[in-house]
Amino acid sequence: MIFQLNEEQLAVREAAREFAQNELKPGVIERDSKMTYPTEQVRQMGELGFLGMMVSPEYGGGGMDTISYVLAMEEISKIDNSCSVIMSVNNSLVCWGLETYGTEEQKQKYLTKLATGEWIGAFCLSEPEAGSDATSQRTTAIDMGDHYLLNGTKNWITNGGSSKVHLVMAQTDADKGHRGINCFIVETDWDGVSVGAKEDKLGIRSSDTHTIMYSDVKVPKENRIGEDGFGFKFAMKTLGGGRIGIASQALGIAAGAYELSVAYAKEREAFGKPIAKHQAIAFKLADMATEIEAARLLVHQAAWLKDQHLDYTSAGSMAKLFASETAMKTTVEAVQIHGGYGFVKEYHVERLMRDAKITQIYEGTSEIQRLVISRNVLKGQLYVPKVIPVTSLAH
Repeated sequence: MIFQLNEEQLAVREAAREFAQNELKPGVIERDSKMTYPTEQVRQMGELGFLGMMVSPEYGGGGMDTISYVLAMEEISKIDNSCSVIMSVNNSLVCWGLETYGTEEQKQKYLTKLATGEWIGAFCLSEPEAGSDATSQRTTAIDMGDHYLLNGTKNWITNGGSSKVHLVMAQTDADKGHRGINCFIVETDWDGVSVGAKEDKLGIRSSDTHTIMYSDVKVPKENRIGEDGFGFKFAMKTLGGGRIGIASQALGIAAGAYELSVAYAKEREAFGKPIAKHQAIAFKLADMATEIEAARLLVHQAAWLKDQHLDYTSAGSMAKLFASETAMKTTVEAVQIHGGYGFVKEYHVERLMRDAKITQIYEGTSEIQRLVISRNVLKGQLYVPKVIPVTSLAH
């Protein structure tokens, strides 16, 4: 199917761009340096509908498609990736997982607050010894008859300190392996939930990343998502869509660094002319532009497949893999183009370079994406559209 961005999608992109430039850019360097959580900016994102974009209006969301979501993610990620990762987790992992697999009671109780930004959610899968190997869950949830008793530790949890709701993966029957894993909705003010210190990170520094401890937390039976043993499948299905969100974040990082580099190269002069006129710099810009457009097409195709209810597993992994690698490469080149100025905070590109690195790691490392893609290659399960979807590339 061939498509171009419609008026609604263009309006979403423009709204996100204006919000990022006017509300996120002022203070972004200070928030990054001081690791200051963007409380006011997150509140504004909720009011503008950026925290529940794809959720049905029935539950307080925007009812938008995935294309609109990735367009907004790209624009916000050009400026502030601490805000965009908060947005990504709440949209792609928490809200999508609850709306797709939760009961009506769970949606009414939790999704309505999460979609509007009244509450922020966290997705709790990673553990000290269960990162890429998500099957090795040591957090346990013991069936006590009328409730589960939750014990364990989760780490690298985005929104860990600011969230009101956690989606927690836990082992309920070790003998069943990954088929004994369940997902539970846990409220953070329940007895036994404790939050560790905020991690001091290389990038996305104003987002809050914490270790979470659960000690004899009583979880009501009605807070389990899906049938018994559904938790691992829930996590993998949810992460499949989450990778599209992180791919769009990586795309935004690359595009933001590229736009800054073009502007700087036109203004900065060396040897009597703008450095953009020197082939060494011009070719860097050409390579950056080409790879960013390729990444954008991969991201948009994955989003389109998801909107069409087609298999987007490989497409999402390809988009995340290529976009994250492009983000890292582009930001390194952006610092190089800026020379000494690229090494200082004032020019923004050093922050984008630091932010880029995490996109190769979280929600599935680049190595895991290659594993997913290669397995589907060998199974002959790659989706190849008869006509490649194209979008308006006037960015």
